[in-house]
Amino acid sequence: MVYVVIALSFALAGGIVGRIKGSSFMLWFLISGLFPIIGLAAAVLYRYDTDEPRRRCPDCGHVCMLHDAICTRCGAELEFPDESEILGPVAPA
Repeated sequence: MVYVVIALSFALAGGIVGRIKGSSFMLWFLISGLFPIIGLAAAVLYRYDTDEPRRRCPDCGHVCMLHDAICTRCGAELEFPDESEILGPVAPA
């Protein structure tokens, strides 16, 4: 019973930290619940998705992550852009 309370506490904390960093709450909830200390440490050390550079799709204009190979809106194949086409990170809402 004590382990379940500890695991749920770490799971909730990991999920919240993951969500704050722009990732999936459920993913970090499960990781931190299955591996309490290591999962929470991984969530804390994980990168911020909002700090990733972005670019516009040349076909539809949708803003995509720089590392995306295919536009998530129209499905167009994206080549690596020139430095002038790279947008800065998205400001947090």
